[in-house]
Amino acid sequence: MTTITFRLGLPFTTVIITHVGKSLLMDRVLIDTGSAATVFSADRLAEIDLLPEPTDRVREIRGVGGFEYVVEKQTEQITVGTLT
Repeated sequence: MTTITFRLGLPFTTVIITHVGKSLLMDRVLIDTGSAATVFSADRLAEIDLLPEPTDRVREIRGVGGFEYVVEKQTEQITVGTLT
């Protein structure tokens, strides 16, 4: 089961990202049901050596605040509650 908490009316959960055998627990991850993709902090992902590489695809995401460039990455596993 996945635990969802609400802050200021927004839904949040905990996510575990695994890359090359290293795992990173991320609390307070916003569940954005209107988003076409999932975005995580590059600074946090660097903690498990999930870093940008020259062969990665760069994408542009848009939102209420404008747009930003992000790096598209593959990882071993993402876990949310009992879902992997």
